[in-house]
Amino acid sequence: MPRLLALFGIALLTVGATPVLVPEVSQDRISIKGDFNGAQLLLFGAITYPPGTRNTDRADIVVVLKGPVESIVVREKQQIAGIWINAASSEFRSAPGFYAVASSKPLDEIVDGKTADIYELGLHHLQLSPAGAIDSRELDRFVDGLVDLNSRGNLFKNLPNSVKITNSVLYQARINLPASVPVGDYTAETFLVIDGRVEAAEVKEITIEKTGMGRFITNMAQNYGFLYGLIAVLISVVLGWSAGYLFRKM
Repeated sequence: MPRLLALFGIALLTVGATPVLVPEVSQDRISIKGDFNGAQLLLFGAITYPPGTRNTDRADIVVVLKGPVESIVVREKQQIAGIWINAASSEFRSAPGFYAVASSKPLDEIVDGKTADIYELGLHHLQLSPAGAIDSRELDRFVDGLVDLNSRGNLFKNLPNSVKITNSVLYQARINLPASVPVGDYTAETFLVIDGRVEAAEVKEITIEKTGMGRFITNMAQNYGFLYGLIAVLISVVLGWSAGYLFRKM
């Protein structure tokens, strides 16, 4: 509450000719340890309006949390003779590993399709660039497949009616991060929408990282692949020999 009051004070001092957003996040760095089972991120802030503004009661807030962005290959599975095998595939140059959009009302009541496409507001408005030439219908099929897969894994989510706006000035949204959330750099984008138009937007950066042994293993796997593989093989051999030795003793 004190931080919200401080934001409100800042808002009063920064009133200008256009609406201004003053966003904040509960934590801009999240550490994943061995016992990590998820976290909740609070995104909040204040809205300032020009003097004499009369349509503040029609203001909506949309918050988009996404990242890390990387290339990904989506493969389609087909069942042939009772066996599931990889069939067609499509590569996307940049796709978020996590995407959540929270809004004060359902998105289709806030913006039209064109605006949603421009600002990537909503799961079906993500702009995923294919690495090569692909038919538009095929592209839509693979995008839908990626969205469905990540939605079932709780990594992609639409959260309508989850942003609370108080007195048309203060807002807050809570987004739950699953235990499987990928590590990397994220952006929290906040949009102020009035009568279907984006009037202001701000971005906060967030980092999710592994700490302790998890970080050591991840760093080893990414930067010292050969050594990591060699150690993994040695551990497997030792465990196998130990199990065989104990079995003979029994």
